[in-house]
Amino acid sequence: MTDRLIMQDPRTQYPRPPFPRQPQPTPGLAAEMNPKPDHGETSYVGSGKLKGRKALITGGDSGVGRAAAIAFAREGADVAISYLESEQSDAAEVIAMIEAEGRTALALPGDITDERWCRDMVAKTVDALGGIDILVINAARQKYREDVSQVTSDDFDQTMKTNLYAMHWIAQATVPHLPAGASVITTASVQAYDPSAILLDYATSKAGIVAYTKALAKQLLEKGIRANVVAPGPFWTALQPSGGQPAEAVEQFGAKSAFGRPGQPVELSAVYVLLASQEASFISGEVYGVTGGAGVA
Repeated sequence: MTDRLIMQDPRTQYPRPPFPRQPQPTPGLAAEMNPKPDHGETSYVGSGKLKGRKALITGGDSGVGRAAAIAFAREGADVAISYLESEQSDAAEVIAMIEAEGRTALALPGDITDERWCRDMVAKTVDALGGIDILVINAARQKYREDVSQVTSDDFDQTMKTNLYAMHWIAQATVPHLPAGASVITTASVQAYDPSAILLDYATSKAGIVAYTKALAKQLLEKGIRANVVAPGPFWTALQPSGGQPAEAVEQFGAKSAFGRPGQPVELSAVYVLLASQEASFISGEVYGVTGGAGVA
């Protein structure tokens, strides 16, 4: 962990590769990663920017979603997080941290490739929190394949259902509950603009997220609701060692960024808080790239 409030050289603020080889089964657990990612557990300090707000975050057990959940709670929001049942141990830690801030926390284990669950999840959030005014669609599937011939129909189907279909189902179910002033935030990737050869289906889905969100933003602004995209670069999350990258690439993950290291999830927290807050009242239909100096998105 590091004190993010003290000025320091960002190149050496967090661990740099090489990292230990650490393959995990899908979907992976943050608790098993070495070095441990910083989601803001001890480093994020809130200031009441989201006091009284009600948020639903998909993939809130680890990675970017976990960082957003911790930050939102420390900014005063009640938070519901969705995750797969196999990620329960990571999710339990997040629920405890939300509750430690005196906020209401809702655990939503389930598979977002199931349309019925996506709609039930939204209904459960509205019932438990008394509404919803921040939606963060973040959960994702990423599996590397060396060649187009290796991307099976099941691969393609599962990636699209997780990254695109679920986004549509969740947004469609949530929009009727969103009041004027609400915010929708989706998570794309630098892969939408500079795709890696081994992430064919993942990059395709992330480009789709950008287009979908920009179109949705035009619709929602007529209701006084904003929608924006965050497009991260290489971030140290459980997505990488659980099949998102080859084992040897995980060992050097982030080394090619301008910073010489991957980003830590907490380094995205302030962007999600901004886009969720009233401070971003004139921001909609935008893509916020946090790419480690790649200069895209």
